[in-house]
Amino acid sequence: MYLDSCIIVKLLVPEADSATFQAAAVGARLSTSELALTEVFSTLLRKEQNGELSQRQRKAAWTALNALVARRQLRIRPLDNVHLLKANHILERCHPAVPLRTLDAIHTAACDLSQDFPLCTTDRRMRDAAKVLGIPVFPEGKIPDATE
Repeated sequence: MYLDSCIIVKLLVPEADSATFQAAAVGARLSTSELALTEVFSTLLRKEQNGELSQRQRKAAWTALNALVARRQLRIRPLDNVHLLKANHILERCHPAVPLRTLDAIHTAACDLSQDFPLCTTDRRMRDAAKVLGIPVFPEGKIPDATE
């Protein structure tokens, strides 16, 4: 199961749908790209800035992420030029129907190249791109509060 950064955050800090993703992650082979490390760090800082987390909670979440990686419960996939070229291909293939953003295209490319299916995301654009590309997604079906 390839985790988008937003899903990793849901595993680390309580959000409305965290329980769904925590249950799905139990016993699953989890992976993400190294891009997620910076995205998750940035999101945790934003949550602290917005008062959603204390500094202590933010640091604990970051420590928990590093522990997942150290225990190899979350595999970090390195990025290279092949991923960037694949992301360009995905952007073009989805154009103009899916206005995929750059970082989302890189995550989608990393998922496709690693074959760590399904792509686990609540991002509507990534889910739409996955549909175009024939990449399975989790959760299946429509997500009412999917992010843009």
